[in-house]
Amino acid sequence: MLTDIEIAQQTKMLKISEIASKLGITDDELEPYGHYKAKVSQACIDRLASKPDGKLVLVTAINPTPAGEGKTTTSIGLSEGMHKLGINSVLALREPSLGPVFGIKGGAAGGGYSQVVPMEDINLHFTGDMHAITAANNLLCALIDNHMQQGNALGIDPRMIQIDRCLDMNDRALRNCVVGMGSRMDGVPRQDHFRITVATEIMAILCLADDLHDLKERLGRILVAYTYDGKPVYARDLEAVGSMTALLKDALNPNLVQTLENNPAIIHGGPFANIAHGCNSVRATKLALKLGDWCITEAGFGSDLGAEKFFDIKCRFAGLKPDCVVLVATIRALKYNGGVPKADLGTENLDALKAGIVNLRTHIENMQKFGVPVVVAINHFYTDTDAEIAYIKEYCEKMGVSVAFSDVFLKGGEGGIELAKTVIETVNKGTSAFKPLYDEKLPIKEKLSIISKEIYRARGVIYTAKAEKEIAKIEQLGFGNIPVCVAKTQYSLSDDPTKLGKPEDFDITVRDVKLSSGAGFVVALTGEIMTMPGLPKVPAANNIAVTDSGVISGLF
Repeated sequence: MLTDIEIAQQTKMLKISEIASKLGITDDELEPYGHYKAKVSQACIDRLASKPDGKLVLVTAINPTPAGEGKTTTSIGLSEGMHKLGINSVLALREPSLGPVFGIKGGAAGGGYSQVVPMEDINLHFTGDMHAITAANNLLCALIDNHMQQGNALGIDPRMIQIDRCLDMNDRALRNCVVGMGSRMDGVPRQDHFRITVATEIMAILCLADDLHDLKERLGRILVAYTYDGKPVYARDLEAVGSMTALLKDALNPNLVQTLENNPAIIHGGPFANIAHGCNSVRATKLALKLGDWCITEAGFGSDLGAEKFFDIKCRFAGLKPDCVVLVATIRALKYNGGVPKADLGTENLDALKAGIVNLRTHIENMQKFGVPVVVAINHFYTDTDAEIAYIKEYCEKMGVSVAFSDVFLKGGEGGIELAKTVIETVNKGTSAFKPLYDEKLPIKEKLSIISKEIYRARGVIYTAKAEKEIAKIEQLGFGNIPVCVAKTQYSLSDDPTKLGKPEDFDITVRDVKLSSGAGFVVALTGEIMTMPGLPKVPAANNIAVTDSGVISGLF
């Protein structure tokens, strides 16, 4: 059987100008990066501003397991299935981070015969957006350290720096470090930290900004430090906005690529959902809504993370009103939630399926709390038995939720037709009445309590002394009335990755709280979640190779 990268490399891609032409994008509105990828200009976005929006479908999933769920693969296959039905659908996905590509997860451009291409480019440097964000973030950090070195006119307290340096790579050794060591000319010694690029506030800002003006306003509002007497210092106080914007101005424009079946896909922005807000850019989603009759987008990890943040942060800021949620699961993953070891997931086990399906049920109930109809997509595996399939269908029917089986990994668009028809039928009923989960003007603790109880199903929230102190400080600065973004393990509804299914009788522990004033939300760090991941014992990087002629293998 061919690997994902081998399938992608055998695909005959169309020139990106042909893909753009299908969407009515002119050559003057396209900024090509080679033959098969391009950025879409602001001129195109401006021209389409008055055009009515298409339908918006969010693809999310149950909590991820080692068995795999295939959310991105399903998103791509759903769009391909719609094209098979003659419907103009446009994908809006996130850009992969180099961290997972070289770490444990591998590539993030779909899988099998449901991929976006050029797969190697998308998974690696793409159009340079990640590098631009890294550079802008680290420029701001350099300006802070230089300001302290050159007299510190603002009186910045080096112990109270609020922004970390970043790198788009898993590197646990950089989580805690000391900078400025050496001679007096080498800077002010202080403890520093690195986080992965996709967890930075600048990544969030790029993904939430409406346009260049909004980008600059948001960059200026970044809280970078406190002074010795406790006053806040923002990026605008360091006169950093102009140079940061210069690095980000091209990265702000969405990227256009294609699927294996030569249909359009917009890929832009890549915040993780377990440590960031987990959605592609507002600009990409809005552009897809103008270019297509349907926009298929996704949010990272399970619905307790990515989808909640999509609804409560992205939709709130962008004024988006989703028409449907597709909730992806596999029978294998549900049996894993029911206690079956990974090695035994190919064997029929209805008892384990019945025990693990509570995870699916909880995600369905959670999505319904936002007033949006739900379609369950079962990503089909050849090991799924007739009895297991029948049980899933009956269970979902009893919950009043439509279910469709997807076989897009092996069949591409053909395998997504059943799911596409089910989504269209669900949306055409017109039952969506979207509403966020909470009022953002509530105090920070009340918002965290609502998310923890309604989405995670926790008893309550425990705050460390540090978290209590930071919440008080944030509210004193006047930023208590903005959404919250919870950093939490993706593997469980709780903050303990070992608790599968639907955990009971637990509390969520908030150990720290950070203000992302430029992005417009407060980040609450729970459990043991890290903003700089580490590499596994055998990284995916060890299996990647390049031939003398430049052909990459082992990327996925």
